[in-house]
Amino acid sequence: MKSFLRVLLSLDIFLLGVLLILVPWMGYWDHNFFLDKYPGLIPYLLHPSVRGAVTGLGALDILLAGSMLRGHADSVATRT
Repeated sequence: MKSFLRVLLSLDIFLLGVLLILVPWMGYWDHNFFLDKYPGLIPYLLHPSVRGAVTGLGALDILLAGSMLRGHADSVATRT
């Protein structure tokens, strides 16, 4: 059961990473609720650095999912 939950959590984290990699570069990022409601955020959220940072978080999520599947994430969590 524990290995099934590990695989399920790893899959969730992997899919979140893929979402974070793809969404900043899609059209939905340019036209969404928050930019319509708060137009002052437009220069910040549409800046390529912010998009790159979100994409980087997605890449880190994918790496975390891979390390969880290999079993290395448990050893890091128990040391702290």
